[in-house]
Amino acid sequence: MKNSIFFSDLPLILVGGGQVGRTDFSTAQTVAKHCVAADGGAAAALAAGMMPKAVIGDLDSVPAATLEQIPSDRIHHIAEQDSTDFDKALRNIDAPLILAIGFCGGRIDHQLAVFHTLTVRCDSPVIVIGEEDIVFLCPPRLNLDTDAGLRVSLFPMGPVTGRSEGLQWPIDGLQFAPGLRSGTSNRATGPVGLETDDPFMLCLLPREALGMVAAALLRPEQQRARWPARAERYKDLPPSL
Repeated sequence: MKNSIFFSDLPLILVGGGQVGRTDFSTAQTVAKHCVAADGGAAAALAAGMMPKAVIGDLDSVPAATLEQIPSDRIHHIAEQDSTDFDKALRNIDAPLILAIGFCGGRIDHQLAVFHTLTVRCDSPVIVIGEEDIVFLCPPRLNLDTDAGLRVSLFPMGPVTGRSEGLQWPIDGLQFAPGLRSGTSNRATGPVGLETDDPFMLCLLPREALGMVAAALLRPEQQRARWPARAERYKDLPPSL
């Protein structure tokens, strides 16, 4: 168990202060029933009729009127400015799965920071829900019950190798890295198996695959196969990297 602000033995919705689509809450609620807010995401949660179990962040973008509606013992102010509110939330939540909404769309630099944080907090199983796609960090091993023809995109956030089954273009023997090689718009030929050697590979699937991916990441064997908080070879890097 992490040394965390908030613990749940059930999946959670994490609400950010970015764009929240009309159906984002209802989509996330097919998997999780309760939410935590990252800073300004508290306003979106209340507007959707959900009282956050916790509000975590530097609180620089959440209106005072919003905070007044939330019990004070649920508000957790983290003042440091060396990390994003998404990072602050992930490192302080312990849950079997986190569904992140309000983190895609709008500013591109914010969206890139979210993808970066998925690799920094590689021990947190997170699915980011976008308008058309979902994004998650590939764990060391993953089996997905995909149908033939499903788009499967793999995008490296650092140097990474791996192996695959059930992809039209296998990744075995390939060296992935930003600026070198990515795996955009691969396709499933049936159920897909993925193995990656480092916590740097993002997987992007159509949004309708959310239930399938959530079920896969919640399997007991998958919960035991998480990346450690920091891979041994990266343990000396500063937390903001």
